[in-house]
Amino acid sequence: MKKILVLCTGNSCRSQIAEGYLKYFAGNQAMVYSAGIEAHGVNPRAIATMKDDGIDISMQTSNLAKDYQTIEFDYIITVCDHAKERCPVFSSAAQQFHHQFPDPAKVTGTEEEVKRAFEQVRNRIKAYAMKFVEEHVIPALHDK
Repeated sequence: MKKILVLCTGNSCRSQIAEGYLKYFAGNQAMVYSAGIEAHGVNPRAIATMKDDGIDISMQTSNLAKDYQTIEFDYIITVCDHAKERCPVFSSAAQQFHHQFPDPAKVTGTEEEVKRAFEQVRNRIKAYAMKFVEEHVIPALHDK
């Protein structure tokens, strides 16, 4: 079983959404974790936008990257430039991936504009997670 860690600055939005989709698409073929350089708590709008797509992330927790340094990850995915630059060193031989997603929590405007920003980022992360699982988790099953 593959072990995947998703890192972001505060582990509140983007990494939480990515964790939810990676778990969904990988099913029981991967253990997925998310963490941040800091832990800001799971953003209620991230929970709501995922619920709108049928995925419940309300039980996920906001964690610190340093808490996972003893786990031998296969993949580490950073979803923001800040986390990539400040990513702690992990002892595992994990393959590292990076994809910068905009932070929907920084969007200002009307409630509808903010909701739309969360949906757009969610959809981008969903597409990335689906492709990641197809390319890195599912092919690994065929290598056995």
